[in-house]
Amino acid sequence: MADKTRSIFEDVGDAQKQVASPGGIDRGGQGARGVVRAWLMVIFGLVGIMIIVGGLTRLTDSGLSITEWAPLKGALPPTSEAVWIEEFEKYKAIPEYQLQNKGMTLAEFKTIYWWEWGHRQLGRVIGLVWAIGFVGLLVTRKMPMGWTGRLLFLGALGGLQGAIGWWMVSSGLEEGMLDVASYRLATHLGLAFVIFGFITWFVLRLSRREGDLMQARRMGDASLTRLGTWLVALAFVQIVIGALVAGIDAGRNYTDWPLMAGGLLPPEPFGLTPIWRNFFEDDGLVQFMHRMAGYILFAFGIFVWLRARASGNTRTKFAFNVMLAVMTLQVLLGITTVIYSAPWHIAIVHQLGAVVLWVVILRARFLAAYPHPQTIQGA
Repeated sequence: MADKTRSIFEDVGDAQKQVASPGGIDRGGQGARGVVRAWLMVIFGLVGIMIIVGGLTRLTDSGLSITEWAPLKGALPPTSEAVWIEEFEKYKAIPEYQLQNKGMTLAEFKTIYWWEWGHRQLGRVIGLVWAIGFVGLLVTRKMPMGWTGRLLFLGALGGLQGAIGWWMVSSGLEEGMLDVASYRLATHLGLAFVIFGFITWFVLRLSRREGDLMQARRMGDASLTRLGTWLVALAFVQIVIGALVAGIDAGRNYTDWPLMAGGLLPPEPFGLTPIWRNFFEDDGLVQFMHRMAGYILFAFGIFVWLRARASGNTRTKFAFNVMLAVMTLQVLLGITTVIYSAPWHIAIVHQLGAVVLWVVILRARFLAAYPHPQTIQGA
């Protein structure tokens, strides 16, 4: 009989001992991260275009040209002259036509109709792209672990955005309304930037392996990350106030800068009653709020940039350099928009600047929390 006496130095179960292999966390349940990232990048581009098209729809006063919400039937545009005339007659029944556009020709109506139809159609395309991608990932079992809920949440926000879009449009169809309610427009645009922000963050996370992110988090700058969070919040507030400005065309009045009609405050900033209406409907006060929020955001951006200069990570530092450069350009664009009374071609560039600034702020905050590794030579 063989001697089965164990040495006191022998590990129990030594024959079955498994050797740890590096990268195990990235092989277990990670799914097709690259495919998900590419899919989200497509949605990222579509949502970015959607925000710009929405801005052009507002600037061309096209948003009320379609007076019904028909998610399925509305996917097809008018296909005959009789249908065009029917749609035009519906538009003639709303206050915008009766009080502002009376005498508009059918050809002019078709122009604004196409803008609004394109805006809604792009929303349908985004929803379809999301649905195909999400279901495809589930069916093929390529969904990365922990991402089902996140991506489902993203789709739910998209559905909510469609409902809020109609809630916004319906306000402009009410008696005495020439445009949609500014606070509803601000809600609609604000949610668009929330969705865009989540997509940006998800793409950034999926651009790195999960194991790399776990290691990077240990090297993150907690203080700079907190400052980045405040920067994101202030930027969002400024974007929402900018939507209020667009909602009442406040950018086309008070074209002097840095004063407003020769003073720090616009004349009679609280002339409406009840007083809360002034913060949504008084063009002078709303533009003043937008200016002041811009100054605060810019000053805080400089402060955060100075703090980021002390970072030992060159890529994080550069991300905040980009943030400040884009923010400076956006401030100059805002001043130019005011001075020239917000012509559509300058105003839409200003809105595009907000989109770019939103992305670079989020990216800078992400790199503060999850810095890339670097050698001593690269510091």
